[in-house]
Amino acid sequence: MPSALGFSISTSYYHATQSTDPSLNVSRGNNVVTGLLTSSNFLMVTPTYAMSTPGIGGQLELSVTAQMGNYTAADAGTTITDAMTAVGDLSPAVAQKWVADVHNFMVYATGNVPVGNYDPSRLATTGLGRWAVDGGLGYTYYDDGSGREFSSVLGLTYNFMNASTAYQSGMSLHLDLSAAQSLNDSVYAGVVGYLYYQITGDSGSGATFGAFPASVVGVGPQVGYNFSLGGRDVQMNARGYYEFAGQNRPTGWNAWLTFTIALAKSEK
Repeated sequence: MPSALGFSISTSYYHATQSTDPSLNVSRGNNVVTGLLTSSNFLMVTPTYAMSTPGIGGQLELSVTAQMGNYTAADAGTTITDAMTAVGDLSPAVAQKWVADVHNFMVYATGNVPVGNYDPSRLATTGLGRWAVDGGLGYTYYDDGSGREFSSVLGLTYNFMNASTAYQSGMSLHLDLSAAQSLNDSVYAGVVGYLYYQITGDSGSGATFGAFPASVVGVGPQVGYNFSLGGRDVQMNARGYYEFAGQNRPTGWNAWLTFTIALAKSEK
């Protein structure tokens, strides 16, 4: 849905604990490991500027996400462990949104700029070591009277070659879903989920396992709280996902805690 006009700041804490099937060898940088175990803790900050767009209607949003965190990885088949605490990659984004009564529509484009710490010789790294672009469509149904909301975003990701490893991950589709019910004027609760599916195989001289297509499904609960702080609109959201049906990638669970504040005071 459209955001408040002007600047806003969103801060997110992300945690994930994942592992691979011990019987599956996994390529991690220049390493081949058996039973990869990982733990991630990242803090992400996203400044956003939203403006009205009279020529085409709706609202244009420009943003960029910076992140820093800790990534720990271990090879369950050995005693090898590694950890890195450093900055991650940058993710600029642009989105155009429109509203028609209870229907909200969006198109977006974003990308990964590989400025984070990346070392192909290590198990742990906070950057991806490659450029990527992603774009897609979104739809939200929101009825203020009933307090019901349903959202879906479908995107396509293209990954460029990782020059350090001569490895290019295939293109992937991702579908993000969310449903919520308002419990009162401030609190809502519901469910969230996502589907990740790689539609083309990995390639490059570093792709020693061949196409190696990956997929996973995640589902879990969410709860949110909207309020005013010093006359400014504030949104808090907590959500978690349990992953299953994973193929050729680590699976486990992850959780997000997001705090968003509009810098301009509300006119309400």
